[in-house]
Amino acid sequence: MSRMALLALLSTLLALSAVRAEDPYLFFTWNVTYGTVAPLGVAQQAILINGQFPGPNINSTTNNNIVLNVFNNLDEPFLLTWNGIQQRKNSWQDGMPGTNCPIPPGTNYTYHFQVKDQIGSFFYFPSLGMHRASGGFGGLRINSRLLIPVPFDDPADDYTVLIGDWYTKSHKVLAGILDAGRSIGNPAGVLMNGLSGKDATGMDDPPLFTMEAGKTYRYRICNVGLKLSLNFRIQGHLMKLVEMDGSHTVQNDYESLDVHVGQCLSVLVTANQEPKDYYMIASTRFTKYMRTATGVVRYAGSKVPPSPELPAGPVGWAWSFNQWRSLRWNLTASAARPNPQGSYHYGSINITRTIKLASSVGLVNGKRRFGLNGVSHVDSPTPLKLAEYYGISDKVFKYDSISDEPPASGASITVAPNVLNATYRDYIEIILENPERSIQCYHLDGYSFFAAGMGHGKWTPASRRTYNLLDAVSRHTIQVYPRSWSAIMLTFDNAGMWSLRSELWERHYLGQQLYISVVSPARSLRDEYNMPDNTLLCGDVVGLPKPPSYV
Repeated sequence: MSRMALLALLSTLLALSAVRAEDPYLFFTWNVTYGTVAPLGVAQQAILINGQFPGPNINSTTNNNIVLNVFNNLDEPFLLTWNGIQQRKNSWQDGMPGTNCPIPPGTNYTYHFQVKDQIGSFFYFPSLGMHRASGGFGGLRINSRLLIPVPFDDPADDYTVLIGDWYTKSHKVLAGILDAGRSIGNPAGVLMNGLSGKDATGMDDPPLFTMEAGKTYRYRICNVGLKLSLNFRIQGHLMKLVEMDGSHTVQNDYESLDVHVGQCLSVLVTANQEPKDYYMIASTRFTKYMRTATGVVRYAGSKVPPSPELPAGPVGWAWSFNQWRSLRWNLTASAARPNPQGSYHYGSINITRTIKLASSVGLVNGKRRFGLNGVSHVDSPTPLKLAEYYGISDKVFKYDSISDEPPASGASITVAPNVLNATYRDYIEIILENPERSIQCYHLDGYSFFAAGMGHGKWTPASRRTYNLLDAVSRHTIQVYPRSWSAIMLTFDNAGMWSLRSELWERHYLGQQLYISVVSPARSLRDEYNMPDNTLLCGDVVGLPKPPSYV
């Protein structure tokens, strides 16, 4: 073989090895349409993905690249967001109104993101208006790579359980109610994987899952609802908690688990009972009324129906708070990388800034609005991220329109885009205060945080003495109990524009949200990706020259 031929062969082999070394790609084509469903016996318009309600599950592995082409066949703009996916250096793909222009009707847009250095159970949902009330949501799992040890044996199968409250009014009707200044009220029921558990005659729906006696199964449970915390349990079976919001947990056994809106968890269930059918139950928490969904789990070959006696759910806030205290980070388990989770000593990092956020509710021009520190967020026609990237922020929003301390009680509410500046790589403590009589839930895009503490009343610096600074679970969504506070801690090391929001969608729709701007001073590809070539443009950036690329 000649020298030139040898060099050519070596070049080809190097190119092939480079291709093989790149993380795998998963390709999806989704058609978003309206359809008719009647999970509670009332025919209503729903949002379907590829004709499915709920939408398809995404089954991925750490570091996979997901390329997802979404065709919007609705009569209105549409966006999807990926609850808990951190979008490292890539808020361009986050799919919130503050980061992305909507996909216009009759057009398509291709999301391209990597599930970088993550494992666990997540979900996606439509982020515009009240779309979430009509479906368009589905499960998203990230499996561990084969070379990374997992702290439990491979299950016989892996099941996704999407639970959530449900309204029988369409998203357009619900939005109209809120726009008129009224509340959407209480949900009509609860669904489990899009079903209530009973058909129109009161008979059980077909089994959702099958188990073989003696085998162990993984159940990934996510609360995809709009308003209510739910308790999940399986008739006659213990559940071993193993993962929550993308973190391996200490493996305790539970008869039931509270799952708050926006949260996901994984349990292992062993089929060690009499071989027959059993109910899964999801029931409402902290309400004066009871809504319940059931789903049948069948032991293979069973012809024996489940017992009609459902195990009772827990009662009261104290039970839920004590369960939260039992949740612990598994310090010795590996997550997405080989090093143990506990090798990150979050409790020994100095806090550089404390932000206290208190919710409020009031009337603005005679209509109800919700706010954080006195500002009720409103989306602008130009996404905040695009305005910042194109250098026209001053035309679209004002940074730091709220302070790091809540205003005095009873202060008026201002309606405006709500954007906080966070210094890149600062370690920040955020206190979420809930002065109201109902539970709240908050989610932060782009990050996971350590839920270090909770307590009743108002937070004070002395409250830090109660923090768990060793093994609090790293997660992306946290509940705040009535007239209580929750404290989260994290390093803002992911450049981008990130949504911090109420997961209770009525509150979110009416302004209880903000965005956190994290800008790397280096303007470097090391810290943030360039704006993708296929980025949709809208508002004030249309027609502007594209800013210089990062290097």
